Amino acid sequence: MQQHVSTKTASLYRMVMPDHICPYGLKSKDLLERRGYTVDDHHLETRQETDAFMDEHGVKTTPQTFIDGERVGGYDELRVHFGIDPPKEEQSDTTYQPVIAIFSVAALLALGLSWHQYGTPLTLRAAEWFVSLSMTILAIQKLQDVESFSTMFLNYDLLARRWVPYAKIYPFAEALAGALMTAGALVVLSAPVALFIGTIGVVSIVKAVYIDRRELKCACVGGASSVPLGFVSLTESLMMMLMGLWMPLKAFVLS
Repeated sequence: MQQHVSTKTASLYRMVMPDHICPYGLKSKDLLERRGYTVDDHHLETRQETDAFMDEHGVKTTPQTFIDGERVGGYDELRVHFGIDPPKEEQSDTTYQPVIAIFSVAALLALGLSWHQYGTPLTLRAAEWFVSLSMTILAIQKLQDVESFSTMFLNYDLLARRWVPYAKIYPFAEALAGALMTAGALVVLSAPVALFIGTIGVVSIVKAVYIDRRELKCACVGGASSVPLGFVSLTESLMMMLMGLWMPLKAFVLS
């Protein structure tokens, strides 16, 4: 006896041209297939064909997905339809994903270096490398667009507000201190730099967030950051402060 198996189907209209294949169309097709849909894949192969489709359905973008004859929309709407993302009106531009990625990779690099150097990932040097590598990676984020970073930084940093050039010097200083601390070299230079910028950062963040109660975005991962100013940025500055104190103590007192 044959069993009737119902198949979920969806119609997808996406741009597939000789010089352009829409990435969101590929993402939509992949998402539908992973959700168990058989995709009726319609290629819009010319600009004229794409414009005619958009005019017919009263939409401004492609791809467009139709399920059970009802238009769901583009890739973002498809994610909402499947419950992956909340509805647009409930979405927030605040995210901790950039700093989670940076600190996670820095931790893995530090553990890997320790394992290579000492035969075990769990060493004091691994903790030092975690901080110094985090500093260098965060500096890279800022150095991608120093102008944009400095603009956001001026919203809360107390020294930068008094001496504007400091906002552009900061990411270079952080990168220098982080690189030297990773190498364990020139502690007499790296430690004061880290201690100075870390201390100014802590005072500025505490004043802006915990005293003035301002809601700002953190410039810690660059000028386009959606990370809120607060615990994460405070942690970054505290780590630099502690490294600025620890490295000379280790080099000149405990050695």
